[in-house]
Amino acid sequence: MTATAAQRREKAKVEYNAFLGACPSRQLLDLVASKWVCLILAALVDGPRRHSELRRDIAGVSQKMLTQTLRDLERDGLVTRAVTPSVPVRVDYALTDLGEGLRRVVQPLKQWAEDNMDTILGNRAAAEATCA
Repeated sequence: MTATAAQRREKAKVEYNAFLGACPSRQLLDLVASKWVCLILAALVDGPRRHSELRRDIAGVSQKMLTQTLRDLERDGLVTRAVTPSVPVRVDYALTDLGEGLRRVVQPLKQWAEDNMDTILGNRAAAEATCA
């Protein structure tokens, strides 16, 4: 039996086909593709870290962006937030098993960017020189 286009779209949606606009996996890809997510996951590789430590180590991230990104990661089960009652209150963030799996995927992307930046900058300069 041949499926209609609507049936194929519905089947693909159920199977989480990110090529379809309505697929919820697109929202996850939007989150994962964020530079802040990649950097936060990489920063949590050695264990739990406080918000202030993450902010100090990740140059350029605002307090608001770091807080929102950590909330998104916690919502999706990629990091945990542990509150220790003290004065002042201590809050630590750590990777979950799911977050560690994602970190193993995005860490090589971070490393690739660092390893290939000289080549990329050279390519950009060459492209700009040909356009000028």
